[in-house]
Amino acid sequence: MPQREAATKGAPGAERAREAAQDARAASSGLDSPSTPGREGDRPRSPWLDGALLAAVLVVFSPALVAMSAVWAAVDYQAHGYLVGPVAAAMAWSRRERFAAASRRAEPLGLALLALSLLMYVAGLLADLLSLQGVALPAALAGLAGWRRGRSAARVLAFPIGYLIFLVPVPPQWLAPLVTALQVFVTRLAMVLLHAFEVPALREGNVIVLPEGSLFVAEACSGITSIVTLLPVAALLVFLTPGPRRNALILLTAVVPVAMLWNLVRVVATVAATRSFGVVRVTTGSLHETAGMLTFVMGCLSLLVLSAWLGKQRRNPRGAGLRGDV
Repeated sequence: MPQREAATKGAPGAERAREAAQDARAASSGLDSPSTPGREGDRPRSPWLDGALLAAVLVVFSPALVAMSAVWAAVDYQAHGYLVGPVAAAMAWSRRERFAAASRRAEPLGLALLALSLLMYVAGLLADLLSLQGVALPAALAGLAGWRRGRSAARVLAFPIGYLIFLVPVPPQWLAPLVTALQVFVTRLAMVLLHAFEVPALREGNVIVLPEGSLFVAEACSGITSIVTLLPVAALLVFLTPGPRRNALILLTAVVPVAMLWNLVRVVATVAATRSFGVVRVTTGSLHETAGMLTFVMGCLSLLVLSAWLGKQRRNPRGAGLRGDV
């Protein structure tokens, strides 16, 4: 009986010893016990606070969002801005599991980036620079993610946050010099093709003179508007078809020649249609709008085909040594 009582009294001590050994093994493997605090520097998960901070940032930037939405509504080739936010949110949602599994170690540089972004935003408000206000938004979100959830978590959301740069309308003063040069370039190429098919035409700057009338190669036909609208499409394809970084670079770079090609086709087709239907009918109304929409659709299809081809090349074992996922 005394021995049995001693064994009974010793059982709790043995149990505590086993628990201590388990805790020690968990600590040595870097795993936190649910009942013990996280590693030094880790920030406890507080989704409500994170959500409140995110909402606060969006409220602070709401004047810039309203101002940018006015540009999206007024300028046709900036209208994709309405879709950028939902697409970026869908990107972030698709990475929610990776984000939740990322390290929660706080990053002081994230708070510094957030503060710097807010200063940029204030400077943009004072100077009435909408582009500066817009660029400050993704920078602020990146800083918030790094500050609250750590560098690895911010890296998970880097692409969705960076995609928000397409919210920012391109300043017209940046585009003006390019528009003029591209208008002349497209007009010259169109003239080469028209002369090759023996179409009687003359060029005066960016105006094509035909027997039926004159066609002005406008900004929409220069290719610049297609470049601005196709870049977000190419970036989305990069996200949906991850692969070597060179593939991403090829896809993004291809936007320029693809946009120029289909706008050249549009100009030549417009000339051909003018000879049959007249200048007024071809350059106004639904026919003109349909031509612009088809130009954009064909550009998107071209990028989609290129993306599929690059994906097929990625699956080729010969390229296995060159991989570096985006």
